[in-house]
Amino acid sequence: MQDGSGIDQAEQISPPPPRNAWTGGFWRTLSGRFLILTVVFVMVAEVLIFVPSIARFRADFLNMRLEKAQIAALAQLAAPDMVTPELERELLANAEVFNVVLRRNEVRELVLSSQLPQPISQTFDLRSAGPMVLIGDAFAALTGRTGGIIRVMGQPVQDAGLLIEITLDAAPLRAALIDYGARILVLSAVISAITALALFWAVQRLMVAPIRRVVQHMQSYAEAPEDARRVIAPTSRVDELRRAEEAMAMMQTQLTSALRQKERLAQLGGAVAKISHDLRNILTSAQLFVDRIESSQDPAVARAAPKLVGSISRAVALCEATLTFGRAEEAAPQPRPVDIALLARDVAEADGMDADTPVTLHLDAPNGLQIWADPEQLYRVLSNLIRNARQAIEAQGKAGQITVSAGQTPVEYWVMVADTGPGLPDRARAHLFEAFSGAARKGGTGLGLAIAAELVRGHGGRLELLRSTAQGTAFILHLPKPASPA
Repeated sequence: MQDGSGIDQAEQISPPPPRNAWTGGFWRTLSGRFLILTVVFVMVAEVLIFVPSIARFRADFLNMRLEKAQIAALAQLAAPDMVTPELERELLANAEVFNVVLRRNEVRELVLSSQLPQPISQTFDLRSAGPMVLIGDAFAALTGRTGGIIRVMGQPVQDAGLLIEITLDAAPLRAALIDYGARILVLSAVISAITALALFWAVQRLMVAPIRRVVQHMQSYAEAPEDARRVIAPTSRVDELRRAEEAMAMMQTQLTSALRQKERLAQLGGAVAKISHDLRNILTSAQLFVDRIESSQDPAVARAAPKLVGSISRAVALCEATLTFGRAEEAAPQPRPVDIALLARDVAEADGMDADTPVTLHLDAPNGLQIWADPEQLYRVLSNLIRNARQAIEAQGKAGQITVSAGQTPVEYWVMVADTGPGLPDRARAHLFEAFSGAARKGGTGLGLAIAAELVRGHGGRLELLRSTAQGTAFILHLPKPASPA
């Protein structure tokens, strides 16, 4: 069908073709994104390890120079006359420093010295430096901001003095930091690659493959949802995916059953429509003979004829309604004032209930109460409710009573049908107003309450279960009053 623009509406509303997860590129898949996140997180962890390790390496490097310088200074102090200028230069070269100053007993003494190639550029005190200071100094040395000759002060080992100072070239320190940092980065890259590949394989095996299997099952099931063989069989060993598969299997099983039931209902509806069509013709013929019976002079026949006419008329109307339902839904109600007490008595008489039967009807409604409703549809509602109540009481094998109460409020009418039966089973309550699901007795179809609820909804009202106990069951229907008296 085309609209005014000449564009096919079916093409306008047709859904887009399903999109394959791999058409958007590997990096748009769950595996690709997880791989990227794994590499990023591992590198962040390595950076967090790299920063303090660089600071620790610099501190160890300088402490080692301080220890070597202290050993050289102690040798000089132990035998000052035996240390020649050549030996002093050798001690300084072995310690890789230019000068060594040792403070002992509040006396600062230049123990070993040589000529500085250039003035001292910076001084660092390792005794009072905190973690952030050490990290900042390490990166300053690594980036070359600390260069030239530097002075380093520290605490002598083994309490060999109060303070030791050395001067040294910063270039070897920077070269050592660069070499150490490069080795750390290479090791981090290797660890990141191995970790990312291991996690990628694990995610592929534990998550992506089961999810892909579920998607394939969904696609296969969508092609033929009526085929029960395509319902997914839960096999995942991961609890979350297992629960998802079990939920999907339950949903698919219910959907398959519902589709089968709807198909059977469609077939049944076609058969019922055909039967109703032929039955309507038969009842129409019977109606002609009843019209002749009405003219009988026999008093008994004259009394029974109107009720027979009413019953046949309702049967014909029901056939018409069945045919209408087969095409669409219940016909719209044609409301008018209905005497609820008289209608309830007609239902009871048509159902074979009187004062002598085990199940009796008790009316509790104000005299002359007129309810605004479609009389035929309200008759069907009461007939279904009263018949269900009578059958429930008779199933107990003892006498009982059905009470029909009615009343009104400023905005609505209400009618209650209560019985002294055994109450509804739990299974029936769970699907009370569902066709073929809410049957309260063995052999029942559950259509009565479903039809009654639909007819009441057609009036703009509602049908509710008021109570259901071992002492009996009560249904109440609410019908709105008309907007105006007319």
